Amino acid sequence: MTEITVYTRNINSDEYPFGLAKAVHFSIGKEGRRIPLNRNYGILFAPGDISEANTIIPLGIDEPRIYRSHDGSIMVCGRRITESGQPYETDFGRLWCWQTTDLIRFKTIGLVEESELSGYDLEESLETDETMAKEALEFWDPPTGDIDPEHSKYRFPLAEGYGDPVIFSRDGKWYFISTNDNTDDIGIYVREADTVQRLFDKETEQHLILPYDPDRNLIQTFWAPELHLIGDELYILFAVSGKQWGPQCHMMKLKKGGSIIDPDSWYDPVKVLKKDGSPLARGAITLDMTYIKAGKGSYVVWSYREHIMDPLDTGSMLYIASVDEKQPWKLTSDPQLLSRPLFGWENVAGTINNEGPYAFIRGNTVYLTYSGGSANAYTYAVGLFTADYNADMLDPASWTKRTAPILTFYNVDEFGPGHNSFFTDENGDLMIAYHAETGIKEHLRCDMIRRVCFKKDGTPYFVLAH
Repeated sequence: MTEITVYTRNINSDEYPFGLAKAVHFSIGKEGRRIPLNRNYGILFAPGDISEANTIIPLGIDEPRIYRSHDGSIMVCGRRITESGQPYETDFGRLWCWQTTDLIRFKTIGLVEESELSGYDLEESLETDETMAKEALEFWDPPTGDIDPEHSKYRFPLAEGYGDPVIFSRDGKWYFISTNDNTDDIGIYVREADTVQRLFDKETEQHLILPYDPDRNLIQTFWAPELHLIGDELYILFAVSGKQWGPQCHMMKLKKGGSIIDPDSWYDPVKVLKKDGSPLARGAITLDMTYIKAGKGSYVVWSYREHIMDPLDTGSMLYIASVDEKQPWKLTSDPQLLSRPLFGWENVAGTINNEGPYAFIRGNTVYLTYSGGSANAYTYAVGLFTADYNADMLDPASWTKRTAPILTFYNVDEFGPGHNSFFTDENGDLMIAYHAETGIKEHLRCDMIRRVCFKKDGTPYFVLAH
């Protein structure tokens, strides 16, 4: 037998702030020989609350305890607290609880009356068998030493001063498109090459395909461009602002027989509209739109935010809607709220983000990643939703959201990894491209690539390709 211990960490505002420290952490082993799971990053994050003004109240967890219930499952509970360290007053007399049978998959139970737990021994540690402990260790810190040397052709960083990278293959060529952070987010540029690696050679040309253009009201914040084949047409999905700052989702279609790197081969951008033809947002911003084709439907997912940077800031949230492949810039359903940044890693240190969604499909599962935390700092991280391929994507209940992120500065040893995309490389391997910071105190974005591997339950994890 061995011990499972639950704990929170000390708050360090410079390296591990409240939103990260006040989560349930786990270690396995006896006193003096305990091994932290998930590299000592939190695994269970209690959700924050939503105020009457529709703003998010950040909450953490304190005094975590673990016990075994009458049915043999393992229960974890703790007291939700505010950023000031005080118990959250609406939870009076109740604890927030989770349930697990394997220390890998956790079911959120929610608030439970403390009186209902009086018959249990709520402790910091619980004995469990060695098999469960071993499997938990392998899941939260999977081995990464078996990567074929054949996959050692990527160098890091690939491109400095860029962000939100997307790599795309078409007609035997490779393309790289990203937010142009190194030139103040003005214009959309594309690189073309014969291989992925050559996309990042110094001599590879950047082709300006959408310039600053006041006549078309293309003025600022050319953000998060993505290349997607929708039906049999190629589109760029991106956000842009006019004279007044306020990015909105747009689409731009490639003309028949056109070249991706030729600006004249693209039709004028159009704004994404609701099904009644009205703007996607009024008095709010929309950005980071992506496209998913699953089951019998086509969908777009994007980030939406009201009252940005004022006291009524809602935080950025993810919405989903269906579209027709023939007119993907016009929704065919009402937008459905998919997610708000309620977990501590999503709303850490004053940043309130759910953004940068991107999906891939493996087997019968849709994997939808997104980013939370500070997009310009080390806390940026990638979260994960999953859904059955044939499910109703517009039903939030079809999606399962993990409480802990899958890509952080703890499990890849890079600072602020986030806003990712996926592509299949020349070897048929699934790869993830994303941006990260050069240091915990630095803010120069660099675009990176890693190989995607999979745990036994299908959860993706990431290893260097070198």
